[in-house]
Amino acid sequence: MIIFKIAVAFIAAYLLGSIPTAYIAGKLAKKIDIRTVGSHNMGAMNSFYNLGKGVGITVLAVDVLKGVAAVALADLVLDIPNLYMFICGFIVVLGHNYPVWLKFKGGKGGATAIGAIIYFIPWGILIGLTIFGIMLLITKFPTLSYGIAMICFPFVAWLVYDRPDLVLYTALLILVPFISYIPRLKEMKAKGGSWGRVIRRKNLKDRL
Repeated sequence: MIIFKIAVAFIAAYLLGSIPTAYIAGKLAKKIDIRTVGSHNMGAMNSFYNLGKGVGITVLAVDVLKGVAAVALADLVLDIPNLYMFICGFIVVLGHNYPVWLKFKGGKGGATAIGAIIYFIPWGILIGLTIFGIMLLITKFPTLSYGIAMICFPFVAWLVYDRPDLVLYTALLILVPFISYIPRLKEMKAKGGSWGRVIRRKNLKDRL
């Protein structure tokens, strides 16, 4: 029975992650494939720039909730130690990045990773949002700002929750979107000509 429950939790996590929020939003809002415009990424930031602020915020919220839901479902169904919940956190992010519905070509997984993490460390929401806001004022670069904010999660797990397992889990999970974003960083460096131009923007609409 427990094997069946684990299998259900893993499959549900993948299917939740595979819901192509930005793709659906693009089709509904402007009848476009979000993967063909802007950065070509199927994520919240590309939706924000190309589909509008409201749609972008909605995509962000749903992608975060996918991560929360996958881990919460595992917690509800399994009622066993955190290991399988942790695994579901990775699976839901991989589902977002490699959705079965779109030939395994999805987003970077940042928002969904945040959702999978904040289920364990809810204080990470407040601390992460504060860091995000400060960095956004300095850099005018939303993606960099929330990337830096995500780095706080292992420290929150350590300093607030005193959980070595959560420190390791959060550190490993944020690596997934970070590694996924490397090709995009190289693309921006080629367009901008320098890392300074990539990191510091004139305003929120300034995009490489």
